[in-house]
Amino acid sequence: MPEQAEQEQQPQQSERTADGSAGDADYGTIGAGYSAHRRPEPRIAALIDEALAGARTVLNVGAGSGSYESSAFEVTPVEPSASMRAQRPAHLPPAVDAVAEHLPFPDGAFDAAMTTFSVHQWSDLKAGLREMRRVTRGPVAVLTCDPDLVRDFWLYEYAPLVLDTEARRYPAVADIVETLGGRARVINVPIPVDCTDGFNEAYYGRPELLLDPAARQACSAWSFVSPELAEQYTGHLRGDLASGAWDARHGHLRTRPALNGSLVLIRAD
Repeated sequence: MPEQAEQEQQPQQSERTADGSAGDADYGTIGAGYSAHRRPEPRIAALIDEALAGARTVLNVGAGSGSYESSAFEVTPVEPSASMRAQRPAHLPPAVDAVAEHLPFPDGAFDAAMTTFSVHQWSDLKAGLREMRRVTRGPVAVLTCDPDLVRDFWLYEYAPLVLDTEARRYPAVADIVETLGGRARVINVPIPVDCTDGFNEAYYGRPELLLDPAARQACSAWSFVSPELAEQYTGHLRGDLASGAWDARHGHLRTRPALNGSLVLIRAD
C-alpha cells in the first residue's frame, strides 16, 4: 500500500542536522515560516503563564522563535536549530544552542521551566525531562498533544498518515507525568476558533487554511509525507470544500468558539 510504503520511509534521526535540529524533523528546511504561521495564541499563553505563576527565572526548552515567552518572567531560551534561533525577534533574549538531553546549567538554576510543542522532537524524552527537573527548583510546564486523541480530529479523514505520524511522535501523557514526578495536573486546553498558533487542530473551523502549503509546512508532521501524497490529501479536502461535502459533515465547527482536542498542558511540581 502507498501509505505503508511512505510510513516505512520516514526518517529516524538520532543526531543533529546541519541546521542543528535535534529531532526527527529538519527545521532548517521546514522552519522558515514558523514565525508567520506559529504565532503565540494569547489564550493559550495565559494558561502557561498561570502554570508558571510565582516564578522569576524560567527556562524555555525547545524555544524556537520565542512563542509563549512572557515578559512577566526572566526567560532563558534553549534552541538547537539555527534556523529557529535566527527567527527570534530582537526584543527577546538570544537562545542558547543546546538540546534538552544536555542542558548546560547547574542544578536548581531556575525557578520554573517550560516547553511548548517540543517534547515530540527530543531523541530521549526521559533524559530531557529529567534534565529539566534537575535544573528547575519549581514547576515544569509542558504544552503538548495527547497521542490518544490526535486521530479524533476530522483531518484524519483526509490526511491519515499525517495524523498517524503525529500520534506516533507525541509521547504518552502518562510517561511525561511519571518522569517529571511530584504532583502533576493535566489540563485539556481549549483551542479557539481563531487560534493564531497554526498547528493542525488550530484550523478545525477554518479548513481552507490547510490548503496553504506554507501553513502545512509549519506543522512538522506534514514533512513526513511526500509532496505528492500531501497534494493528494489536500486535493481531497479541496474537492470536498468545493462540493460542500466538508460542510455537510463538519460545518458546525465553523461557529464553535473553541475545540477540546488533543492539546494538553501538564504542570508538575
